[in-house]
Amino acid sequence: MKITELFEKDKLSLSFEVFPPKTDSAFDSVKEATEEIARLSPAFMSVTYGAGGGTSQYTLDIARNIRERYSVPTVAHLTCVSSTKETVAARIREIHAAGIQNIMALRGDIPQDRQNDDRSRWDYRHAYELVRELKESGYDFCIGGACYPESHPESENQTEDIRHLKEKVDAGCDFLTTQMFFDNNLLYRFLYRIREAGISVPVIPGIMPITDKKQIERALKLSGSFMPRRFLDLVDKFGEKPAAMKQAGIAYATDQILDLFAAGINNIHVYTMNKPDIAKRILANLSDILEA
Repeated sequence: MKITELFEKDKLSLSFEVFPPKTDSAFDSVKEATEEIARLSPAFMSVTYGAGGGTSQYTLDIARNIRERYSVPTVAHLTCVSSTKETVAARIREIHAAGIQNIMALRGDIPQDRQNDDRSRWDYRHAYELVRELKESGYDFCIGGACYPESHPESENQTEDIRHLKEKVDAGCDFLTTQMFFDNNLLYRFLYRIREAGISVPVIPGIMPITDKKQIERALKLSGSFMPRRFLDLVDKFGEKPAAMKQAGIAYATDQILDLFAAGINNIHVYTMNKPDIAKRILANLSDILEA
């Protein structure tokens, strides 16, 4: 099933993101966690890809297992930065052979040992190059891309970021998924601006439940996300009480989802961090709404 088929339904749907293990020894525990999430029957699940392709085979193994055993549509992430055309072409063939129809085409993080490379010599420097290659591969993939409601950390400003985003969409992206954000007004302003710029593909908001105070530092590092006062007050109140912080973080994420749905956004992606209990509790909070 192609992800774009979900956008035709006029009801709330939740999808979940999981990540593959970094080592062989962790594979079984990660596989078990992703299967537990798959048993919740989300709209789809996306499986991330390690920096430099370090966990590429695990990505495919997890995505294939979810699709074949639980009939949950899957999106396999694929990154291209510092990879060769031959390596990327081989990954594309493997994804197609696994029966996966949806790919999230990403530039990816630059590996630490490649930071000082002459990037002009790389086969890929931008995500739109990978999108274009997927479109020209001869396979009928549904292609997703990433977007940043607060602009990409490497962009000088949001105007420049939206210009690059349009290049990616024009290259063949069928839908976009946002990086995490904690103030829905930022998303609404972003959507207005990209529509004004001629970007019309569906956009899936990405919501990250912050259930541990330590996650804030990582969230800031990944996206430079703005933390609204209401959220910071919540962390200040419950940050040193793990159980309370977890419940409060899930409640805050649920509130974001409700507000998005009330604003007419039906498809929402949740970054679960491989924690089935978080996915279960969000679904429980929204059980009657999901059935409406």
